[in-house]
Formats: sequence, structure tokens, C-alpha cells
Amino acid sequence: MNAVSFSLILAGVLLNAAAQLLLKAGTNVVGHFEFHADNILPIGLKLAFQPYIMTGMACYAVSLVVWIMALSRVPVSIAYPMLSIGYVINAFVAWHWFGEALAAQKLLGIGFIVVGVFLVARS
Repeated sequence: MNAVSFSLILAGVLLNAAAQLLLKAGTNVVGHFEFHADNILPIGLKLAFQPYIMTGMACYAVSLVVWIMALSRVPVSIAYPMLSIGYVINAFVAWHWFGEALAAQKLLGIGFIVVGVFLVARS
């Protein structure tokens, strides 16, 4: 895999991870909600115009374009497993930003993901 292909994959992964984190930040601002017939419009508008959610959706849109460019250069059997890097990034950022737990079992799982991505990237 050359530098351009790797950069596209990494950019796609980072944008996808950022989108998830921003969506979570947006739902934290909005708070817990349920969709019912009488609140679909108010909740939908609240979500649609929440800045974190809007930015997260923009990250998803850009990541889609970047990912398509990456897939045009790299076999999907190599590119797709690289998305797992997003789990690693999100776990650590969610721990830092949202105070989510990062227990030993989760860290062990992250270690397996890192080893797996390394092995796939070398193939």
C-alpha cells in the first residue's frame, strides 16, 4: 500500500471516528429522547440543528467521498479491516472527552484490534 492510499484510508477512518464522537456529543447536549408521533418534528428539528450533530453529519459525508477514493486504490479486504482503527480512537477519545470507562478487558480487546489491523496491513 502506498502513502496516498494509506493516507486516504486513515483520513476516512479519522473522519468516521470524528463523526461518531460528534454525534455522541450532540446527543449529550440534546439529552435522552424518545420518538413519538407528537414529538417527531420537535426532536427531529432539535437534532437537525444541533451544531455537533451537523458537524458529525458533515464528517460522514466527507468520509464517504474519501472512502470511495480509498477503495478505488486498495482491495476492500485490506481497506475494510482498517476501519477497526476507529474503535481504538473512539475508545480513548470517549474515555477522555465523555468520561467513559476504559477497563482492562476493553484495553485487551483494543490490543487485539491493533494486532489484527497490523497483520492485515502487512498482507
